[in-house]
Amino acid sequence: MRGDDGRLRCPWGDAPDDYRAYHDDEWGRTVHGDTAIFERLSLEAFQCGLSWLTVLRRRADLRRAFADFDIHAVAAFDAAMIASLAADVRLIRHVGKIEAVVSNARILRDWQAEDGVGVLDHEVWLCATTALSQAQAPQTMADVPTTVPAAVDLATGLRRRGWRFIGPTTAYATLQAMGVVDDHLVDCHARGAG
Repeated sequence: MRGDDGRLRCPWGDAPDDYRAYHDDEWGRTVHGDTAIFERLSLEAFQCGLSWLTVLRRRADLRRAFADFDIHAVAAFDAAMIASLAADVRLIRHVGKIEAVVSNARILRDWQAEDGVGVLDHEVWLCATTALSQAQAPQTMADVPTTVPAAVDLATGLRRRGWRFIGPTTAYATLQAMGVVDDHLVDCHARGAG
């Protein structure tokens, strides 16, 4: 779709302005680091059953509430903090999702203690070789899959560790968002910008 600025974009990424900024400047761009990936996985978990626009519009408040997704800070949240977050009208007040983010932070903290910082980054980017070897530039939105075998493997591996609110679709959305795969349409100006 050609935007009013003359640039070709994936149809979902032209409007409203929140989507345009996310599409043009962030979605499909390379992300590394356990904290940044933890944030992406957490935001995708919050999105389950909701519009991504809801998450985008609450992202600043989610970052504030979850200490910029600092793994050790979130892992230290107690029941009172979880209850406080669940009552905060600026957030997505789904207790199960909030509890999952805290639980996932604890899992990641312990995982890092065992294997070192960068373990989540390594796990996620292992998917790149498989995902990229299977990917073809999508011509239309109908060509964009909802999941791929690499995302199934990632979700399965994280669930084995006890990760919550992760499935193949959420894992794939995270891989797309952080540039492991490039699902911008073939004529989109952002394709290959990763």
